[in-house]
Amino acid sequence: MFTLLNIAQPDTLQEAYQILTAKKSNAILGGCAYLRMGSQTIHTGVDLSKLGLDFIKEYDTYIEIGAMACLRDVETNKAIAKWFSGIVAKSVRSIIGVQFRNVATVGASVFSRYGFSDFLTALMVLDTEIELYKGGRLPLARFMDMSRAKDILLKVIIHKTPRTAAYLALRNSQSDYPVLTVAVSRLDDDWKIAVGARPTRAKLAAQAVLLLANAGDVTPDTLDQAARLAAEELPFGANMRASAEYRRAMCTTLVKRGLAEVTACR
Repeated sequence: MFTLLNIAQPDTLQEAYQILTAKKSNAILGGCAYLRMGSQTIHTGVDLSKLGLDFIKEYDTYIEIGAMACLRDVETNKAIAKWFSGIVAKSVRSIIGVQFRNVATVGASVFSRYGFSDFLTALMVLDTEIELYKGGRLPLARFMDMSRAKDILLKVIIHKTPRTAAYLALRNSQSDYPVLTVAVSRLDDDWKIAVGARPTRAKLAAQAVLLLANAGDVTPDTLDQAARLAAEELPFGANMRASAEYRRAMCTTLVKRGLAEVTACR
């Protein structure tokens, strides 16, 4: 359990950022679902609940999800469910339980770039941007490769495109953290494959999608080659849930299933 010495509830984003950056050990508080698993001492916890960031808004060409929206909001939102083969809602549906998803926030999952985040893996294969208070708007894929810096995530922006998509996750038990997560999407010849819980953060398989884009007709043999290439090009590690070798083997299987599902949807 973490130790919290002070708590602040700022009325403006500027005030929130000033408090956050005033001391190295200050931190943003979301639902504290994952924070409770740590043991750090936080000098001042910054609660963003007064800043109106708990929203999900649909516009003509994109959907915005505020940082303080919870994962249960994402799971049950009708606008999110009807786009991208429903993979965003599907990705959060198996995260522990409803009570937990009512607490865990979008901002914590995305900004912290948790390796075990089902939600992030799904977002990686969509046309997703994020908006930071100081860093501004940038593609999610670029943010995933950036080093950590103090900032405040304001929202996630998912652009509406006619992508077909699939999401798969492997767990040792239904309520456990995933052993491996895989998301696949396709828009014409633009493929995206993301693999997460490796056990590090989700990453795109660049060589595998290049093979698919140049293949022309996508055959079962092409899908098999792409799945194997994705498992070869991405690094895997071991933890208490699985070995690196097991994750690599399962990556081939899950990516192939995801590719087949997306191809069948066309």
